[in-house]
Amino acid sequence: MQQKVRFQIEGMTCQACASRIEKVLNKKDFVESAGVNFASEEAQVTFDDSKTSAADIAKIIEKTGYGAKEKTEDTLPQAEAEHHIGRRLWLLLAINIPFLIGMAGMMIGRHDWMIPPLWQFALASVVQLWLAVPFYKSAWASIKGGLANMDVLVTIGTVSIYLYSVYMLFFSPHAAHGMAHVYFEAGVMVIGFVSLGKFLEHRTKKSSLNSLGLLLKLTPTQVNVQRNGEWKQLPIDQVQIGDLIRANHGERIAADGIIESGSGWADESHLTGESNPEEKKAGGKVLAGALMTEGSVVYRAAQLGSQTLLGDMMNALSEAQGSKAPIARVADKVAAVFVPAVVGIALLTFIATWLIKGDWTLALMHAVAVLVIACPCALGLATPAAIMVGMGKAVKHGIWFKDAAAMEEAAHVDAVVLDKTGTLTEGRPQVAAVYCVPDSGFDEDALYRIAAAVEQNAAHPLARAIVSAAQTRSLEIPTAQNAQTVVGAGITAEVEGAGLVKAGKAEFAELTLPEFSDGIWDIASIVAVSVDNKPIGAFALADALKADTAEAVGRLKKHNIDVYIMSGDNQGTVEYVAKQLGIAHAFGNMSPRDKAAEVQKLKAAGKTVAMVGDGINDAPALAAANVSFAMKGGADVAEHTASATLMQHSVNQLADALSVSRATLKNIRQNLFFAFFYNILGIPLAALGFLNPVIAGAAMAASSVSVLSNALRLKRVNIE
Repeated sequence: MQQKVRFQIEGMTCQACASRIEKVLNKKDFVESAGVNFASEEAQVTFDDSKTSAADIAKIIEKTGYGAKEKTEDTLPQAEAEHHIGRRLWLLLAINIPFLIGMAGMMIGRHDWMIPPLWQFALASVVQLWLAVPFYKSAWASIKGGLANMDVLVTIGTVSIYLYSVYMLFFSPHAAHGMAHVYFEAGVMVIGFVSLGKFLEHRTKKSSLNSLGLLLKLTPTQVNVQRNGEWKQLPIDQVQIGDLIRANHGERIAADGIIESGSGWADESHLTGESNPEEKKAGGKVLAGALMTEGSVVYRAAQLGSQTLLGDMMNALSEAQGSKAPIARVADKVAAVFVPAVVGIALLTFIATWLIKGDWTLALMHAVAVLVIACPCALGLATPAAIMVGMGKAVKHGIWFKDAAAMEEAAHVDAVVLDKTGTLTEGRPQVAAVYCVPDSGFDEDALYRIAAAVEQNAAHPLARAIVSAAQTRSLEIPTAQNAQTVVGAGITAEVEGAGLVKAGKAEFAELTLPEFSDGIWDIASIVAVSVDNKPIGAFALADALKADTAEAVGRLKKHNIDVYIMSGDNQGTVEYVAKQLGIAHAFGNMSPRDKAAEVQKLKAAGKTVAMVGDGINDAPALAAANVSFAMKGGADVAEHTASATLMQHSVNQLADALSVSRATLKNIRQNLFFAFFYNILGIPLAALGFLNPVIAGAAMAASSVSVLSNALRLKRVNIE
């Protein structure tokens, strides 16, 4: 049986590390697929659990030289600790200061600012023989694994400079006369700049890029819990299901639960993206992370931790951010051969410079500059960094993408297929008119009772409207047995005192409606009813458009996206709704199979199709579309099938999702361009001697930070 597991990876220094882990795992016959995200430092592995276990896969990763800790959905993601500069980095930066002063002096002709050669040797030895040890360990582990990472380049370059300078200081013919040319400062400053760049990169990845830290802060650490009749302040980890918890004005809800007493208003925008507070009163639901903006409530905890909607969202976001977008394959392929290619270029640079200039010292400096300037980190971060920020922005707007591939595909959408009921309309239709077949023996109340008896077994909004109307009339609803749903047509059941009852489309109940003077029958959804295959009547149900539907359709059209309505309702109703919204393509009387077939036709015509729906009958079309969106709280099969979930039941959120996706893909392309351009420009400049190793080291560190900074711009992008 296939099982998917996620691991937090420790010790990766660049994209080549991630590529190495992927290569090792994907070679195993029991691994179906393995992907490693350098930005989130996470691996996602699908494997055959009859042949191996998650623990064994963790050991395989550890043998490649990295730490691996399994991540599960049983617990919430852990908050990241503050990333302080360690003593090693502080000491390294302190050692860099006298060399920085000396180099500044040489730039203005004050060579006496540089510390004496023996002091340079002493400080450089501390760096190379102690502070640079993590680089050596990482480089050696990488080489043993069959690939070379960034640390291999840094190690080769700095060790070469150090050994050359030691030779020139103590063993060259010029050493005895104090004329030796040493370059200890280059090795020290390269290690310093790269280490500082790694620190800044790591801090950005773990804090600014990742939205999980902000979500974690939504759950209070201390809550007021009633124990033995008394209110006590307890840590959140001591709360149990069934406990009574009090949340006052300005406090956050700690668990999903039901309100026992009190009332107020709660802001649930962290889940829905909707900033308007919700009124809360006894019997209503509260959701973990919500902020009580007014009032005070006492609620009983029903779900805790990862079982809450907030916990589910955090786990979904963590998994989505750790996934890889297809566009990342470009960077992966380049990174896999990048470091060996750079070593080859550096060797050719050394030989060519030596032959042309006749100066092997100059040749060494040029070669080292090539090694140091060529960093695959920016390339490896280009895609995942943007995906992490884009995913966080989507969640902030109430959009949950399942993975990075879905987000990338959404950026290409040029055709949107919308279901009508519950998507474009409120999904809360009401009975607008009733028709009883003459001489059928059933009056209006009897029609309501029989229809409600059958429709109690259905989850469709039309069914709920009929049941609600019957209850409003205070009618006694008979018992129904052996209910069976005919997908796309209706529902049947044996109703006590009546017989076999069918409720659904007119043709399903074998009803031919007469011509009505009341126009509502031309635009309403029709539910016909028959008893023992004899039609007895029908209901006309009208459903109002959602307030923001017209605006959402306008936004989609603004981006040249073709909009289609596909609904199981009659053609007249669908066309009426389409006319109100200015939608040119409207299809009614469609079965689930019809919807899926029409989506396939659009794809065959070259369209990238997004499907939006919330019912069981939408599932085939959701699966057929390039990317699909389900409404939260709709049918489980729809949510399971869809590529993303919309929390607000709003087409406006679909427009938001497509806008965020386009902005994210644009950011990825910018990052990839910068990363490629940086190396295409930097390597030749270093090879020709226009960049010394120190400047190359600083530029290398700056490249990753620049890519991360560009990714963070996504947080400020306006959604159109």
